[in-house]
Amino acid sequence: MRVLAAVDKFRGTATAHEATRAIADACWTTGHECVELPLADGGEGTLAVLGGPNRTLQVEGPLGHPVEAPWRLHRGTAIIEMALASGIQLIGGAKNNDPLAASTIGTGQLIDAALNLGAERIIVCLGGSATTDGGLGAVQAISTPTRLKRVEFLVACDVETLFLDAADVFAPQKGATAAQTKFLAVRLAGTAARYRDRFGVDVTRVEGGGAAGGLAGGLFALGAELVPGFALVADELGLHQAVTNCDVVVTGEGRLDESSFSGKVVGSVAALARKHHKPVLAICGEIASSAGDQAKKFGITAVSLRQMFGDDTITFTTRCMREAAEQLLSRWSS
Repeated sequence: MRVLAAVDKFRGTATAHEATRAIADACWTTGHECVELPLADGGEGTLAVLGGPNRTLQVEGPLGHPVEAPWRLHRGTAIIEMALASGIQLIGGAKNNDPLAASTIGTGQLIDAALNLGAERIIVCLGGSATTDGGLGAVQAISTPTRLKRVEFLVACDVETLFLDAADVFAPQKGATAAQTKFLAVRLAGTAARYRDRFGVDVTRVEGGGAAGGLAGGLFALGAELVPGFALVADELGLHQAVTNCDVVVTGEGRLDESSFSGKVVGSVAALARKHHKPVLAICGEIASSAGDQAKKFGITAVSLRQMFGDDTITFTTRCMREAAEQLLSRWSS
């Protein structure tokens, strides 16, 4: 039996590559062939599954401190993960953030560097940001924005939030108080007006423009195409063909909940597999009570590592995944 292991990261415990390797080890133990295809949804971890970084650049972090940001430039395509330049993990989480000062300057500096090095295609992956600056920092850091009109410029995002809603939806997650959130909302409206005046683009109407605190909208003003993150990754990695050529798909992520079925890896993989009449097994760190029935509707046989292994899941995630995969594959193929 040919198994396709198409797994997202388990945030904080296993990368997508490590999780996929654990399933491959289980396939070897149970006598099955395995095709490994680590996945991401266009946010954090996307750079890793699209080839990994092959260079770094010191840029201005979200609160102005220098950051060594990894990124990739290969055969004319630049891949930039904004979390590695302007991400909230760079400052130790929301508790350490200054929501009013946090800026996307570093992400813009990476885009500028890609242009300077002759990139013909630029992919910016959103997610995990510390910022609600409407992308203004990034826009101002790009020395000659008109150069972006001459390249293929893609922004991967997995939310539909509008630009003017970015503060209300995301700022509290980044440490903003109620008063700060109101201020940021007003500031976003002013930023939208600046983009309209300078670039002739109304960023308030584009679906997804509020992603990463409005960075998506700022880059849209410069000519970027906003695309669903998972679809972009799937196309880049040839997921459709891999599903066609397998007998069963094993997917997974750290937590299965209702959002997993809206542009995330597990739900998207399951939807694609269903089109090709392929069974789907899912190994997840934990499964929210609201997600179990939804998984069944998607035709997913899902297991929770926390339910199977308790606290050992966090410390021994890959070992637990391997054991869970062995049990699932043995039951399914018998």
